[in-house]
Amino acid sequence: MALSWRSWLGNEGSKHLFLFFWLSLNVWFFWKTFLLYYRGQQYYYLHQMLGLGLCISRASASVLNLNCCLALLPMCRVLLAFLRGSQKVVSRKTRRLLDKSKTFHVTCGVTICIFSVLHVAAHLVNALNFSENYSEEFLALNVANYRGEDTNKTLHSSNVNHSVFVSVPGLTGVIMVLVLFLMCTASTYAIRFSNYDIFWYTHNLFFVFYMLLMIHVSGGVLKYQSNLEEHPPGCFNPNKTLRENMTVPKAFAETFPDYTPEPFLEDLSVPQPFVQNNFMRVCSEEPKFQSHFPETWFWISGPLCLYCVERLYRYLRSNKPVTITSVISHPSNVLEVRMMKVNFKARPGQYVILHCPRVSALESHPFTLTMCPTDTKATFGVHLKVVGDWTERFRDLLLLHSSQDKEILPIFQQRRYPKLYVDGPFGSPFEESLKYEVSLCVAGGIGVTPFASVLNTLLDDWKCYKLRRLYFIWVCRDIESFRWFADLLCMLHDKLWQENRPDYINIQLYLSQTDGIQKIIGEKYQALNSRLLIGRPRWKLLFDEIAKCNRRKTIGVFCCGPNKISKILHKLSNISNSYGTRFEYNKESFS
Repeated sequence: MALSWRSWLGNEGSKHLFLFFWLSLNVWFFWKTFLLYYRGQQYYYLHQMLGLGLCISRASASVLNLNCCLALLPMCRVLLAFLRGSQKVVSRKTRRLLDKSKTFHVTCGVTICIFSVLHVAAHLVNALNFSENYSEEFLALNVANYRGEDTNKTLHSSNVNHSVFVSVPGLTGVIMVLVLFLMCTASTYAIRFSNYDIFWYTHNLFFVFYMLLMIHVSGGVLKYQSNLEEHPPGCFNPNKTLRENMTVPKAFAETFPDYTPEPFLEDLSVPQPFVQNNFMRVCSEEPKFQSHFPETWFWISGPLCLYCVERLYRYLRSNKPVTITSVISHPSNVLEVRMMKVNFKARPGQYVILHCPRVSALESHPFTLTMCPTDTKATFGVHLKVVGDWTERFRDLLLLHSSQDKEILPIFQQRRYPKLYVDGPFGSPFEESLKYEVSLCVAGGIGVTPFASVLNTLLDDWKCYKLRRLYFIWVCRDIESFRWFADLLCMLHDKLWQENRPDYINIQLYLSQTDGIQKIIGEKYQALNSRLLIGRPRWKLLFDEIAKCNRRKTIGVFCCGPNKISKILHKLSNISNSYGTRFEYNKESFS
């Protein structure tokens, strides 16, 4: 079935339009800066000395400035959460663009890496050209001390050109390349999956990178000519000619006979820089050169200050530890932590960042809220799967014995838990699940956590939301995983039946790996056992059935789980159907 252009525009059009605008902006800045240094009169002598290396180094620097500025904005979590919850951002498409903040941050990071390589390569060519094209006429413009300086020194492997590494731009540039290399290599999926600590610590070197970047541009190696009126580029200086006992062109001798005792040969043509619009360009003084005021400050100072202010606000907001009210150990290495905090408010679908100093002094991790505070109860909670060093240490601190199944104590009998700090809440695409008339929520394993807060909210009161039908699909490998939220699903099911709205939620549980027919143990889970299916969902038939039952409606598709399921749902959301139903795809992505 062909792709629906209407669905494509709804699901992908805004994202592709934004990426096209960002790409056009990069191309425009690169080309504009390239032409400025290639044709600009103030860079005439510098371009004559360095050639295309000058143009490419400065053009790539302008792209780096732009992306170093933009890379910080997606990391301003509080700002994104404010924009998502603000009534001023009415358009759903605009809000869904905020869900791509992590993707945009990664895109800017890759762009920074690519153009950093280009920038470094161009400056290495510049360093060589400074010595190869060394001129005693423009000592202020030269970085090399004599002609062939780089060539002579590179012949000896033990010697390195001091103009590259000893200068402020050279030294800071080398350190920035090393920092960027560490950040990029540690950001790969293999390292993040095997050892998240390495990724976390190296990525926080970004502050060192930005500090070095602001120092890097203060060296003033590349200079422009400041006296264009008194010394037009390529002009003829008669006083200098006489002092050096040189001959001048015949064209100039006829105009100024007193200045030239010996004319050029008759067949010697006048160089082009000497003649413009049929008249001679004469300079009255020597060229003067000065360094640019660093433009990088204008690019990164604003976003960097914004990010620092936000981090300070987040620190002040989260500096008081929460009160842990209960800890529950669920099957399949899942831990539930319930907490209380004064004046803590959150919307269903949002996430928080947990920081436990006894586990790690600096490390913190995001977890989706599975229970949000309401007007009647102040408790909120998270479910976390024990899969790494941080979660293992955290579990051991919370539970008296790691094999203990359950520990729920009243607050007045509560044992001393370690201090836990909560930063947030922050926005996620699942906040939109209650704003559709019909929503399809697909969870894979522990990916059910974003939907748990939505189900808890519906259990409290479903009538105040726009949502009128919810398709809930949960795929797990083992039967015990369904027990994480089996009680919640049963309570919501019973409540809707009592209120004569059994069609409000359609629950489908899929057990993907099993040796035979299994059921969730317990009489109270009969409602779920009847909805338990063996195998994997037949996604195409499922979408067709939902489209048939909801003709000409817009359905929000939300997924939190393996990438394989996500790609299938994404593709099916963009396929047209004969019922006029439109699917809008959303996916969880921590920034």
